[in-house]
Amino acid sequence: MLEVRSVGKRFGGLQAIQDASFTVEKGSITGLIGPNGAGKTTLFSIVSGSFSPTTGQVFFEGQDITGFPAHVLARRGIGRTFQIVKPFAGLSIIENVTVGAFLRHHNRSKAEKVARDVARRVGLTGDLDRPASDLTVAGRKRLEVAKALATEPRLLLLDEVLAGLNPSEIRDIIPVIRALRDDGVTILMIEHVMQAVVSLCDRVHVLAQGRIVAAGTPAEVVADPAVIEAYLGQGAAARLNPVRSAAHA
Repeated sequence: MLEVRSVGKRFGGLQAIQDASFTVEKGSITGLIGPNGAGKTTLFSIVSGSFSPTTGQVFFEGQDITGFPAHVLARRGIGRTFQIVKPFAGLSIIENVTVGAFLRHHNRSKAEKVARDVARRVGLTGDLDRPASDLTVAGRKRLEVAKALATEPRLLLLDEVLAGLNPSEIRDIIPVIRALRDDGVTILMIEHVMQAVVSLCDRVHVLAQGRIVAAGTPAEVVADPAVIEAYLGQGAAARLNPVRSAAHA
């Protein structure tokens, strides 16, 4: 569904992304992991149209979309969330989601109907007419997903939707992400909660210092010496890899 081919991005003298290539298969949940400052969100911004790459190409469903602006790519079926959630605080929860639905449904009643269905899918239950500012951190994360999902994407980019959540909240939202994939939405996710990455992802790409340094199944990636050195550390790798943990017992 998505192919990033030899993409680079330079900001003045800073080479943020260098020769990054990876693919996302239709119907998959694919992870993009790596240390802070590796360039993950920059890569998301290139895929979703907020930035144009300095070099390389991006293909979506076989079509070259390199440099297309975000609003065009949203219409083509690429949606994204943002790491720092910023709901429209002066609007209600349902109005926030309806804003996303207006991309494809200009009739307000139809857009609101779509928004209510999306809110249900992401677990935003209760009084949807409450102000969005009343939501907890976990609720705001779900609202961020709902706003993107209301645009009816075929590819959804999730930027650290689990950040700031406690273990119970993480456990609650993991089935929501799986259900979106089961409903036909292909997902590419940036995440630091490695237990969730291992649980959710079919394939994982590792970005470090702007380069893809490893790719494979979650089990392959957490056992990769380059990933352990650049990102995980020995302790985390052992906890995430049962075979490795048994060997060190």
